[in-house]
Amino acid sequence: MSTRVADGLGLIARLVLGSVFLVAGALKVTTPEALATATQAYQVLPHELAAYVGYALPIVEIILGLLLVVGLFTRASAIITSLLLVAFIIGIAQAWARGLTIDCGCFGGGGTVSAAETSYLPRILEDIGLLACGLWLAWRPRSPLALERALFGSTEQPN
Repeated sequence: MSTRVADGLGLIARLVLGSVFLVAGALKVTTPEALATATQAYQVLPHELAAYVGYALPIVEIILGLLLVVGLFTRASAIITSLLLVAFIIGIAQAWARGLTIDCGCFGGGGTVSAAETSYLPRILEDIGLLACGLWLAWRPRSPLALERALFGSTEQPN
């Protein structure tokens, strides 16, 4: 694969992944109680810890999204984002397997819903697609229009 194509894929992956995390965090940051409730609905973490995770998650998503969109600390941001996506996939899959009827809370809301309102498979597939972006960026973080290139110079990747 040519460097130019790889760089273009990196830019697309960086902007898609960063934008999704930025929007998801921004939609949730103004309603921390709702996200705490959504996190608790997964019934994975102790009740209090789930609430703290719910309060912190939107801020983490916004920071990671901003870093990816501007292209700063891309590899580290992609690795952390990929780990979060794996956790999200596991969380959704275990809720589905256990028969919980919850909204994932991915873009706000969340918590218990009717069985007809659940959408586990589409959310898992979306997260897998985003995970592919994150893994690509962890492997090849170089992309055009990245702030780190302007600040730290070109970081050549081996072919």
